[in-house]
Formats: sequence, C-alpha cells, structure tokens
Amino acid sequence: MPSILAKDNIFVAYYSILHMSSVLLLSFVIAYFVILLIVAWYTGRNSTNESFFIGNRNSNWMLVAFGMIGTSLSGVTFVSVPGGVGDMVNGSFKGFAYMQVTIGYLIGYCTIAFVLLPLYYRMNLTSIYNYLEHRFGNTAYKTGALFFIISRTVGATARLYLVINILQFFILDSMGVPFVVTAAVILLMILLYTFEGGVKTIVYTDTLQTSLMITGLVVCVVYILNHLHLEAGEALTQLKGKGYLNVFNFDVNSKGFFLKQIIGGAFITIAMTGLDQEMMQKNISVKKLGDSQKNVITMAIVLVGVLFLFLLLGGLLYLYGQSIGGDYNAIVKDGRTVTQFLIPDASGTPANVIGDKMFPSIALHYMPTAIGVIFIIALISALFPSADGALTALTSSFCIDLLGLQRRPELTEQKKKRIRLSVHLTFAVVFLLCVMVFYFLHNNSIVDVILDLAGYTYGPLLGLFAFGIFTKRTLPDTLAITGISLVAPVLSYFLAQHSKSWFNGYQIGIELLIINGLLTFLGLLFISKRATGSNTTA
Repeated sequence: MPSILAKDNIFVAYYSILHMSSVLLLSFVIAYFVILLIVAWYTGRNSTNESFFIGNRNSNWMLVAFGMIGTSLSGVTFVSVPGGVGDMVNGSFKGFAYMQVTIGYLIGYCTIAFVLLPLYYRMNLTSIYNYLEHRFGNTAYKTGALFFIISRTVGATARLYLVINILQFFILDSMGVPFVVTAAVILLMILLYTFEGGVKTIVYTDTLQTSLMITGLVVCVVYILNHLHLEAGEALTQLKGKGYLNVFNFDVNSKGFFLKQIIGGAFITIAMTGLDQEMMQKNISVKKLGDSQKNVITMAIVLVGVLFLFLLLGGLLYLYGQSIGGDYNAIVKDGRTVTQFLIPDASGTPANVIGDKMFPSIALHYMPTAIGVIFIIALISALFPSADGALTALTSSFCIDLLGLQRRPELTEQKKKRIRLSVHLTFAVVFLLCVMVFYFLHNNSIVDVILDLAGYTYGPLLGLFAFGIFTKRTLPDTLAITGISLVAPVLSYFLAQHSKSWFNGYQIGIELLIINGLLTFLGLLFISKRATGSNTTA
C-alpha cells in the first residue's frame, strides 16, 4: 500500500527532491536519534519510579520552561501555522489571525500559574486527577484520568502519524521500507529513550528538541530574507501591502471573530495544558511552586515569540513562492470557490501548495539541500516532544490513577518498576496500532477529525475541575458523573453542527470547548448537593 502522502497528495504531488538523497536524510535522522539515546542513557541512570513519574521534584525550571515550548507545538503546528497565512477566507487572507488565539494563550497560562499550580503544589499531587478524588471521590477521579488517557492517546498518535508519513514519503518509500516498519522503528526509538528515565529524561530531550526546532525555524526565516534581499522591516511592509498581516476578525458570526479566538485560546490553554497530566507532570516536577510559576510564565512569553516567527515564516514562504512564479488561482469546487496557490513543479506543471503543503513543498523542492535537511530535523523536533511526553504521561496516569500503584504498600519498589515498564511497553504497542489504523483509513481529513475529537474530551475535564474549584457542593460517588461527562460532548457536537441554522448564521468555533465544559458543569450542578462535611474546598 503506497504512502498516504503519495496517494492523496497531502503535502506534495510526486515532487523530485532535486539533489537531496534519501540516504543522506536518513543518516541525519539516525544521528538525531543516537543523540537522544545518549542523553537518555546519561539522565536515566539510577532512575526510580519517583524520577520517572515526577523527576524527583528536582527538575530545573528553566529547562522545563524551554522544553515545554516543543511539547506545546507539534508537527501539525509546524506546517499548518505558516501555511495558513496565505489561505483565504471570504476573500481575505487569514494572515496573522492566529495571533488572536495566542493572546488567549497568555491569559490561560497566567490562570495556570496563579490558580491551578498553587492548588497542585498545596496538595502535593503526583497525578493532577487526585484533586478530583479529594473533592468528589473515586468515580470523578477515574473519569478524569480516563478522559485524559483517551484524549492524549488519540492526539499523540495522530500527530505521530503525520510525521511518520512525511518521513515515509520523502525518505523510506524510495528505499522500499514498508510503512509499518517505519512506524515500529520510530516508536521503538521513542520507547528506548523514555523507558527508564521518564520525566527525568524528557525534561532534557525536550530541551534539545525545542532547540533544534527553533533553530530550524530561524534558519528558514533568515534564508528566505537573504534570498529575497529583504530586511525584516521591509518584509513586514511587503506582507502588509499584500494583505498578509491581518490580525483581528470583527465578523461576529465568523468562527474567527476575535473575542471567540481570544477567549477560546485562554480556555484551550487552561484545559489542554493546566488540566493535562502530560503538561503538568513536567511543571510539578519542579521543586518549588515559585519556580514552577516562573516556568509557565517564561514559557508563555517565549511561545508567543515562536508562534509569531512561524507566522512571519508563513508570509515569507508565500513571498518566496511568488518570486519563483507562484500565483493564486480560484476554482469552483462542489458549488463553492476554492483558492489555490500554484507553483510550477519540476516538469513545469502548476501544483497547488496552499496551506499545509506550502512549507514542506518549498523547503524540500525549491531550497538548497541543507535547508531541506534542517527542515526534516526541525519537523521531527516539533513532533517528538509531544509523542515522548505523551507516552510517559499515559504510563504515569495509568499506573497511578487506574492501577493505584503508589497506594499498594505490599508491592516492592522493584515490582512496581516492572509493572510500570510493562505499562510503558503496552502503550507503545497501542501507539503503533493507532498509527496503523490511521494509515489504513487513508482519509485526508482523518487526522483533523481525530484532533477535533481530542478537543471534545477536554470539555468534561474543564467542567469537573471548574465545579470543584468554584463551588463548595458535593457530588454522589456514582457513575452519574461519568454519564454526564459523556453526554456533554455529544450535546456539544449537535450544537456545533446546527448552530448556523439555529442561531441566525452564528457558527460555533473555538468556543466549543467552553460550551462543552459548561454543559458538564450544569449537569454536575443538577446532581450535586449542598456540602455538609469537610470535603468542601479546593
């Protein structure tokens, strides 16, 4: 079965890669992994269950902050944010509209730093879902952990699937390596460098990978500026003149309305970072609350700068494309106008590279080989922090939350370690199976669908934590909690599907997470009782 990238033209349509050798690219990928293994061996020596789960609460806050930038981004961000700059909506370029969401990110990270982190440190949590047990009992606790496990498994394997397909198409297809072998080897490498050290290791590997990702981003920006003979200020002037610098959307009914984007960005950050065991596992591995708060705020500020660079790169890519003969073209497809950006390929045939196709197409076909190599390494570096962190966090959550490993004094430390390693290996196999499911479905939109579904799973977590923090009411320790957490995303889905016809053209976009959480909150309020005991505060 051919790679989905080759068959469905996700990124490029059978481009020749000029003088770039598949063997050369593969050698750089292998060298990259060898470095990760060396770092893992050095940091994972004499590791224990405590170092695997929370790094012995001794992680350096600056390393955690920097490494979490890579975890917050992904291979999807790496190609989608730049590619989206030149895409068009209702006759206007999307431009820098992503900055609206980024403003919301800052609000969300401040909430995490000054509301959630003090709570987690005060309760000395290893798993943040222990908070739900403290407030509401075992059912809420297990429900929160289960939603995290499902969401993170789906999201991480979807992102992993994307980068494996890129490697498969550009390197391994020409060498006759089957897709399943590529997927298995990459997962084996991730497993090897996280197997012993866990959080203690990935704090360092994420720092390395974030460094490589940002380096690749900066190199590409500098190369295009030099190639076009532009200073940064001149480039921004050209981008503004072409309409690429649009930021704020003032159409209330649009999914991109600026208030929706800012508020939605804040809640996405709170839910998908502050209520996510993978992200918080690294934060609470820092010894002091104050250092952990500095970590979050520092990371937020740097992340905003990195995302701005991605958007700048996107604008420059379209300027670069126009300099080599690229131009816009509009076609009617399924009764609607679709905008294309066409660049002549090696045979002179115009190929559409708008959106997600733009960055890899330009980097691997129209730039020097060295830039192509840097792009591949940077792409991997943008992807793997989310994959390795997810594998470690899922192992931690399953062992602590579902198996109750830390509450079983009858088990020796060695026995607990064997269980933890077995769970870690099992999740690696689950990752492989999920990646193969995505591959055999070979649907262009499957990854977007799966990532959207991941957003639905955080709504119940948002509702559960909000109900615990902002009310003093109690909940019955029954499956009604789980039922409400399952019904809320279903109702949210139907609202999103019919909002345009039901609400006079209003389209639900990024705020769906808030609606999902609110529905969960209201359901919990309905079954709750006024507090009478000591279990009333956060």
